[in-house]
Amino acid sequence: MNDITKQPDSAIELLSFRVGGQDYSVDIMSVREIRGSAKATSLPHAPAFVRGVINLRGTVLPIIDLAARLGLETGQDTERNVIIVVDLGGRTAGLMVDAVSDILAIPTDEMQPPPDLAADDARTFVSALTIVDGRMIRVLDLNAVMPPQGEEAA
Repeated sequence: MNDITKQPDSAIELLSFRVGGQDYSVDIMSVREIRGSAKATSLPHAPAFVRGVINLRGTVLPIIDLAARLGLETGQDTERNVIIVVDLGGRTAGLMVDAVSDILAIPTDEMQPPPDLAADDARTFVSALTIVDGRMIRVLDLNAVMPPQGEEAA
């Protein structure tokens, strides 16, 4: 089990969003800002899920197509796409999602670990699951989602 599911009598705040017609969330503490979609400059030899980079107030920010990263069906880029800028231990990236939904406060005892269905060599991107208003919300493990150090660019 991970840290999210170990903390009794506490709550975690999550930013929920939609990707590929499914509900996901990330810990609000890792979110730096939410932006409208921006045209990314592609990079040669970047992984297929890295759309490219944008200039965010003088900082080069890699943009990760979250649907592609999670192996979901990717739709057309639209002006309605949203970029969630996340920071994980000093590594910053933009997650391109379909739409941002809510900020949720979930008691940690309502978090459940995902079933262990992945093959030994497969990454698991979901650290926990919870149900909110009848919807299954997947909590993303940003460590798994973020490209390994140095893989964002060529």
